[in-house]
Amino acid sequence: MEKRPRLLVTLEGYAVEGGFDGPNLPATNYSPTIALGRHAGPGDAENLWDDYERVIDLVGQMGLAGIRMTLEWARIEPRRGRIDDGAIDRYARAVRHARGLGLDVTVALIDAAWPSWLGLEAWLLPWVVPHVLSHARLVVGRLRDDVTGVVVFTDPSRLVEGGYLRAEGPPWRLRAEEDASSARRQIERITSELKSDALVGPLLVGSFCEVTLGTSAREMTAQRALRRDVDEVYVRSLVRGCGPSASARGLLTRDETGWRVGATDELLEALR
Repeated sequence: MEKRPRLLVTLEGYAVEGGFDGPNLPATNYSPTIALGRHAGPGDAENLWDDYERVIDLVGQMGLAGIRMTLEWARIEPRRGRIDDGAIDRYARAVRHARGLGLDVTVALIDAAWPSWLGLEAWLLPWVVPHVLSHARLVVGRLRDDVTGVVVFTDPSRLVEGGYLRAEGPPWRLRAEEDASSARRQIERITSELKSDALVGPLLVGSFCEVTLGTSAREMTAQRALRRDVDEVYVRSLVRGCGPSASARGLLTRDETGWRVGATDELLEALR
């Protein structure tokens, strides 16, 4: 019998929630370059911090198994050692809402953004490792009864290659080959330690891949063979979002009446 990976759609908190990298708001690794005017921040984004449930309600009708939701570390721990329990509780309510609808929920711990107090060079600094491990244990400890999976880094290659080789994201380095190798090793070390962790390890998703919505339905159908041997496939994204980490497209659109499915039946069939 052919293996059928679970098909989930992503929600990237930094791009969709609103409330980052402004005065008296949680600051991320993007805050220095936003302050310098190199690019715009997410601003109010889609205000999903107060409205996650409305978009989650639409996932099931598209024939998707669930969501992969990024829980933003900068919101959970805006200052080193200062945990915002209210932020964890808010994420927990959104997760439980999705589970109540019969959806699978994988939570992602680190996507494009991380707390500014870790520094732009976080993945080169050895002192960062225990903080990542502690953060993972904290979040999983609070949500383990509700989530169906955990991903530590959504795309390590994007963090390393985009950040150290192509200057496409923090720390905005170009062709820093040696540092890229060091960052890759540190990310691999973190992932390896969490795989063997008694609390986090059992919930880690074994293998996964992402599908972007920038390709045609025909091309996405052709890609099915490439995602046959993974446990979960993530469609990026449910909502496009705003700011430097926004997705090219989203499955949902919003008008004066609220959120609705914007993806065509042809596209949804190609995804499934």
